[in-house]
Amino acid sequence: MAAPTAPNYSIRAWLRRRSLASRVTWLTTVAVGLSVTIVSLASYLLVRSQSMHEIDVSLHNRASQAARTDTLENLSQQQFPPYLLGAADVSVIFLTVTPTGGRVRSANAAAAAQVGLTEMAVAQRSDTWSARTVKIDGDHYRMVAVTAGKNEALILAQSIEPTDKMLDRLGFVMLFFGLSGMFAAGASGWGVARNGLRPVRALTNEVERIARTEDLTPIPVEGTDEIARLSAAFNQLLAAVSASRERQRQLVADAGHELRTPLTSLRTNLDLLVQAEAGDSLPPDARRELMADVRSQIEELTTLVGDLVELARDVPVSANVETLDLAEVVRQALGRVRRRAPQLHFDVETDPWWVVGEYPSLERAFTNLFDNAAKWSPEGGKVTITLHAGTLVVCDEGCGISEADRPHIFDRFYRSTDSRGMPGSGLGLSIVKAVIDRHGGSIEVGEAPSGGAKFSISIPGSTTPGPSDH
Repeated sequence: MAAPTAPNYSIRAWLRRRSLASRVTWLTTVAVGLSVTIVSLASYLLVRSQSMHEIDVSLHNRASQAARTDTLENLSQQQFPPYLLGAADVSVIFLTVTPTGGRVRSANAAAAAQVGLTEMAVAQRSDTWSARTVKIDGDHYRMVAVTAGKNEALILAQSIEPTDKMLDRLGFVMLFFGLSGMFAAGASGWGVARNGLRPVRALTNEVERIARTEDLTPIPVEGTDEIARLSAAFNQLLAAVSASRERQRQLVADAGHELRTPLTSLRTNLDLLVQAEAGDSLPPDARRELMADVRSQIEELTTLVGDLVELARDVPVSANVETLDLAEVVRQALGRVRRRAPQLHFDVETDPWWVVGEYPSLERAFTNLFDNAAKWSPEGGKVTITLHAGTLVVCDEGCGISEADRPHIFDRFYRSTDSRGMPGSGLGLSIVKAVIDRHGGSIEVGEAPSGGAKFSISIPGSTTPGPSDH
């Protein structure tokens, strides 16, 4: 027993289980969400970087101007309010590097405690200036140090809490509008999907109705988009199915009609034979006539059933094919017809013409064609058969085929007015055309020089046998 297949929980499998509208909605929402996230994050980082840069530039300019004044050295010896340096919103720190370490002086002891190696490097002129973020009394400060003299640095520390609050508000606004945008995108995607797929749903409903009711009425086509093209293609399919069904129905109806006549006659003759046997009153000549009639009806039924089976093979040539010479097929078919029509003269000229096809089907088609010519030719008449350059031409000396009948002579069970009293099922020429079509050829009907019928058949091939013959 095979092990049960584990359920697939991948995103692709999940999407396959969703409807097309939900997939479009979900993919639209995800795409918009990713786009909004990337844009919002990039904007947030850009604003934050620009804000920090502006604070650094402002502190650097203040510190640099203050470091160049003559009174800075005097002011550094005593406590002073920061507004003297034009920096009332900052903490001012003086750093002096001595051989034993560094001396820090500031009115803000907490800010002075944050001075480190970065600022000492600036005082020792290892760096021109520095900027970094520190935490003082629980608040974030931006600390900028510039060189103020030999082994001295002036440090300004400014709180960036207002900037942080502004960035927090910006992040909240971006998050709010991002989520709103995703919701709006999802709703819009759902609406677009529902409206855009309405023709698909309508087409699906029509196809399901056709499958349920077998009503082959064409689907209404609106517009010129892909759905309209799909509907038009489906209508062509419906037309083909309807035509095939109609041909099938007509074939069954015609076959039933054609089979009923010989069966009725055969049953009548058998009833007469049974009655005669019971009463022993049937003369020998009448018995022989009835038996000949029965044999004739059986042969007619056999021919009709064979014709119906041949016509039912409405498929391309795909099996039992070989490379064969049409001239040989013509000779074999003609041999059969000559035995059935010894009163006729057959004038035959054939050249080799090799084709790929089914020998039995082609022989049957040529036999039907030659039988048709023999049936319509007068006793002692001539049937001309030529095969040159792949074209088989058959001419008889009969009464010919009228212009009105020519478009219909290849229809199944079609019988012209002149042929109603003659033997035949009306399937012979239909079989000829079906076989020629299966072999990729063509057949035309016209008037022979003698006034009779002229049939021309062309089948693709060559004057030499193909590789498959070797």
